[in-house]
Amino acid sequence: MDGRDVNEKASWELSLGEFLEGAVSSNPDKVFLQVVGQEITYRQFYTRVRQAAGMFRRLGIERGDRVCLFLPNVPEFHYCWFGLSLLGAISVPVNVAYRRDEAAYIFDNAGASAVVAHRSLVEVAEAAASLSPSVKHKLLVTTALESEAGLQTSSGDTSGAMDNGWQDFGTTMAASEELFDLPQVSPADTSMLVYTSGTTGNPKGVQVTHLMYVSAGQGFAHWTEASPSDRFFTCLPFFHANAQYYSTMGSLAAGATLVVAERFSASRFWDQVREADATVVNFIGMMMPVLAKQPESDQDRKNNVRLFYGSPAFSPEFLQAFQDRFGTDIIVGFGMTETCYGAIEKIGQERRPNSSGQPRLHPDPRFVNQVRIVDDDANPVPTGQPGEITINNPAVMPGYWRNQEQTDLALKDGWLHTGDLGWQDEDGFLYFVDRKKDVIRRRGENISSQEVEDVIKRHATVLDCAVIAVPSELGEDEVKAYVTPRPPAAVDEETIVRWCAENLAYFKVPRYIEVREELPRTPSLRVRKDLLRQEREDLTSGCFDREAAGIRIR
Repeated sequence: MDGRDVNEKASWELSLGEFLEGAVSSNPDKVFLQVVGQEITYRQFYTRVRQAAGMFRRLGIERGDRVCLFLPNVPEFHYCWFGLSLLGAISVPVNVAYRRDEAAYIFDNAGASAVVAHRSLVEVAEAAASLSPSVKHKLLVTTALESEAGLQTSSGDTSGAMDNGWQDFGTTMAASEELFDLPQVSPADTSMLVYTSGTTGNPKGVQVTHLMYVSAGQGFAHWTEASPSDRFFTCLPFFHANAQYYSTMGSLAAGATLVVAERFSASRFWDQVREADATVVNFIGMMMPVLAKQPESDQDRKNNVRLFYGSPAFSPEFLQAFQDRFGTDIIVGFGMTETCYGAIEKIGQERRPNSSGQPRLHPDPRFVNQVRIVDDDANPVPTGQPGEITINNPAVMPGYWRNQEQTDLALKDGWLHTGDLGWQDEDGFLYFVDRKKDVIRRRGENISSQEVEDVIKRHATVLDCAVIAVPSELGEDEVKAYVTPRPPAAVDEETIVRWCAENLAYFKVPRYIEVREELPRTPSLRVRKDLLRQEREDLTSGCFDREAAGIRIR
């Protein structure tokens, strides 16, 4: 027991409606959201959220009903998310890269009563909805995208969609009264189903509760030392948990402004950041190495960014070079959709090379977050020994939607089993090794694909790479690297092999290298290694083979 009165709610035990109301009352006339050329104050945002709630109520959407959001980075995403949350209903964001069958799986698995789609996605949405008998209402968003500036496409031809039963979202919402008669919503209720990308089987719907979102925002504002004067910037998609947990909820918790770009563009990134007057920026994965390899400019340090936050951990050499060039601090962390409370570095405090920091702290000390490394039998392993990363705290998901088998595998005795391998040092600093399924077994040794990728990415001719296991004629695995060149340079495979041999143990050096102009990615910019593995039956033919080339590295 923590000693508090049994009737006293913890600071994170709030519904999204309660949390939003507090943020609005503190900053009613401050700009909260700046997106697709619109500036929306906290008060205006809350009004539109209540209108969206009224609209959905008129359509018959009730507590627990699911509504799919097939939307890019437009403000209607947030109106729907928070409006549905006021009703106790559930938003279901859909990856905007999905085609008919992929989207139909989400519609059907969620049992969606309604779909809200952007006009740029309406053909896919219509085809998917036709395969999903649960869908009764279809709402069409016609907001122009950032990339359409100056083009005569602000409304588009939506007559065909209207003939198929789509209602115009803007008109329908504008005709709706703000909803004030709201049902009681519990912090434990599900606010959103976030489907995680599946590399084996179909995506799983993570049930993200109101409490999870509230505690994420409170935590992120705390970890970044944010204040109302901060201007958060994100170019990550709204359907991704990062933009929800950190950018959106962190901004609300801090009373800050959130500036949103449509997507990540390496060539436009710093101009967008300067135009936004951004002070805090979220990144994921390959964004940082790609930015670091852009041509240097006398404008590099002309920005007001005080902090970059993201993952994964980078080498000390990379971090120092990036910070020196762009004049900004960087902290990294470990988190996931199933809980954002993993580990994080602390601003201005000790950092350890290649570490993701220590277990994240909530500003309320009653919120206890634990990270533990375990073996295959869920027994804790000794300090310094690799094992599976497991996490326990009040903001762990209650489970996967309609998937008890995967829920039982992930949640055991109150601990979330992440499927990631890592280790902790004597002070609790966490070191990520690899996804369990991405670990390569070669010559009796376990190899982290990320470690090999990090070395290859440091080469001057390389823009990005992905490393996977491929079958070996000797049993176990061989290491294959897919490499994209950094223009205008060309990649020489033998040079990359020798670079790896200088920086890695011999058994980690890739045998196979395939040069590609681009790698398959999710809209959140993660490499689709599952697609690389499935491209063809023989993944070792037609690419550079160092053994066939006679290159000895030992």
